[in-house]
Amino acid sequence: MQEQKRTGTFILYAPNVHTGGGFVLLSALLAAWPRSVTLTVFLDRRAHDRLEPPTDATVFWVDANMRSRLRAELDLRKSAVVDSTVLCFHGLPPLMPISGRVILFQQNRILLGLNSLKQFSWKTGLRLSTERIVSRIFRYRVSQYIVQTPSMKQAVTHWCGALFPRIITEVKVLPFIDSLPVFPLDKRPSPVWDFVYAADGEAHKNHRILLMAWQLLAQEGLYPTLALTLGARDSELTRHIEIAAIEGKLNITNLGQRRRDEVLAIYASASAMIFPSTSESFGLPLVEAANLSLPILAAELDFVRDVCVPVQTFDPLSPVSIARAVKRFLGEPESTLRLRTPSEWWAELLPES
Repeated sequence: MQEQKRTGTFILYAPNVHTGGGFVLLSALLAAWPRSVTLTVFLDRRAHDRLEPPTDATVFWVDANMRSRLRAELDLRKSAVVDSTVLCFHGLPPLMPISGRVILFQQNRILLGLNSLKQFSWKTGLRLSTERIVSRIFRYRVSQYIVQTPSMKQAVTHWCGALFPRIITEVKVLPFIDSLPVFPLDKRPSPVWDFVYAADGEAHKNHRILLMAWQLLAQEGLYPTLALTLGARDSELTRHIEIAAIEGKLNITNLGQRRRDEVLAIYASASAMIFPSTSESFGLPLVEAANLSLPILAAELDFVRDVCVPVQTFDPLSPVSIARAVKRFLGEPESTLRLRTPSEWWAELLPES
């Protein structure tokens, strides 16, 4: 007997979700969609060849320009009816009043104003500033926020209360991840890389501080290998790292942007993951590495402890702290200050008579 459709419609609104952890999570949700629910989905056209929406879903493909995004907002308003549920997966509330219940999947901590925008380019900073304004102005349209970690719930709850203290909005922790392969420690191939950092080049991913840590290690005669996955849009950062690596003879290799299955294979060929990011709403690479039993060196921040237990932690804003964590993991001895007595101090300071 054919399964009957439930009443009501569900609208998954996900323009601009085409890379990174958001894309991975979106792909998993589409693959697991319950066919008993009528689905309308708005997807980013840049991911057209990599996403497989359900065959019976109504699909709107959204281009990466202002005209197409505004058109999508109009289509969203027309598609939503009184008994609809709208899941805004792109992290922003609807720009126009719509019928139905609005749920917002918030996976961007930066939109809560918790990060300085000075570290971003002017273009990215302008976009993020605009998105922050949209998030604040239209927050009242959201009935429920979905987040993936307790620390993110705390951040969203505080943000909501600071904006509209009299409006109570539910914030629910609902983490998920699709199935991952398992690489038993005793069956892994010999490591190709000492460390891997799978991340794009956004400023909060902190590649420049990580590079400085590798330069400090080289000054001490240590040259651990490091694999990065910077894509074409990170060309300026990639070039900066390449020049520094050549000048300092650093063992840093950019493997380029990779598919998820390729990234998981890179994890299997590394001795450890290093994760200097300063801000994450979930930290999917941390979850993946932990699931694969890959040792993790990461910032001592709440979002890290939400999803994994790192073997070493550091201050992500200090190249020295990162370098010391790497040395501890590698088992390299670390010298400490030799304290002098006051007499010894004077003896070294004053010239011999």
